[in-house]
Amino acid sequence: MSKFYGESEARLREIFKEAKEKAPTIIFIDEIDSIAPKREEVTGEVERRVVSQLLSLMDGLEARGKVIVIAATNRPNAIDPALRRPGRFDREIEIKVPDKKGRLEILQIHTRHMPLQQDVDIERLAAVSHGFVGADLEYLCKEAAMKTLRRMLPELKLEEDRLSPEVLDKLIVTAEDFDNALKDVMPSAMREVYLETPDVKWSEIGGLEGVKKELQEAVEWPLKYPELYKTIGYNMPKGILLHGPSGTGKTLLAKAVATESEANFISVRGPELLSKWVGESERGVREVFRRARQASPCIIFFDEVDALAPTRGMGGDSMVTERVVSQLLTELDGIQSLQGVVVLAATNRIDIVDSALLRAGRFDKVIIIPMPDKGARREVLKIHMKGKPIAKDVDVETLVEITEGFSGADIAAIVNTAVSLVLQEFLSRYPKPEEAKKHADEAIVTAEHFQDAVKKVRSSREGKPMEKVTVPYYR
Repeated sequence: MSKFYGESEARLREIFKEAKEKAPTIIFIDEIDSIAPKREEVTGEVERRVVSQLLSLMDGLEARGKVIVIAATNRPNAIDPALRRPGRFDREIEIKVPDKKGRLEILQIHTRHMPLQQDVDIERLAAVSHGFVGADLEYLCKEAAMKTLRRMLPELKLEEDRLSPEVLDKLIVTAEDFDNALKDVMPSAMREVYLETPDVKWSEIGGLEGVKKELQEAVEWPLKYPELYKTIGYNMPKGILLHGPSGTGKTLLAKAVATESEANFISVRGPELLSKWVGESERGVREVFRRARQASPCIIFFDEVDALAPTRGMGGDSMVTERVVSQLLTELDGIQSLQGVVVLAATNRIDIVDSALLRAGRFDKVIIIPMPDKGARREVLKIHMKGKPIAKDVDVETLVEITEGFSGADIAAIVNTAVSLVLQEFLSRYPKPEEAKKHADEAIVTAEHFQDAVKKVRSSREGKPMEKVTVPYYR
């Protein structure tokens, strides 16, 4: 591009003239959307003239001879439509995000000359790097090598001209280096959306065995064994709605599904997508689904979906939520396939979620997450008490009895509050860091601490002063 009139078109003519003289030739135009945008959308006259010149050169009166024009862009819809027809750009080839097999081949190329430890499993890396393009995988290998160098930095004598053979033999990239590199490298396709890497296992969720099994059958197994399910003819549910009281573990279950199925996880909190500008909220929904398709297999999790998709007609005059509901319906059962994308949503107000979303083909499964029963409360307590210095006088069964009506989040808060009470007492007794470190084994959570913690959590739940709340006798 040039600011002088006719300069840009002259340069294009020179390129095509030189290509014709040196034929057979390939002209490669990178980022063509920057020089040939849609003429009706640009304000500058230069871009319009360049597009017109390019059209004339590509199918003008004079034949090009043995000259082929190849162009590249990551924004095909921004190019002037006159270029996208036979006789100009005859073929459009979409280079998609590589699948598992493609990622494996790319990783094998980039790790070919790397000193790898035997515990490095390239196939596992290919399986967990969903949404990574070739450049991301190359950067992943470089970052893993940098992690190795940082780990070995104390042993490297950089002031010397050459490193000794013994030190060079120790420069080996381990599986841990690759795992640490994976935490720092985000797929290019997911830079504009919040991509999480959840690390929640099924074993970390107490109770809810029936719900876990349903989610495994609906999401985890089809994503882990796609060939088997394709052979059988099972269609994955497009959407799953989890509903139940607050604190029962809906978000935790969604993260566990993503972890166990080794899928990408995009977390969308309902109100985040809502915007006062017309069309922005719908564009946000479209963008989330587009990015998820690029990084499939992927799980989109809409937390507090009732804020995003309430019953139409309740949204007042702005009509924002009504347009968002319509966009969600289009994405869930529109013409474009979800292709390995599962939508999970959570709400504690299913009564105000738009009824059109709750039918088969959209949210195929509606799963109730109940308050934990006696057995579930026991499991939740054991999970949260694990690894903490608990006194022998603490009776788990008594805790199970006195936490009747408490959610999983409340039980987690009870254990955390009990530990907090211990810390307060311990630090008041040993305020100096040296003393605290010396007597650390005296910080033990007793039955009395748990009793006080139950009082605190119960009073905060009911909005009552702590001294007015009574707790059953602690055996």
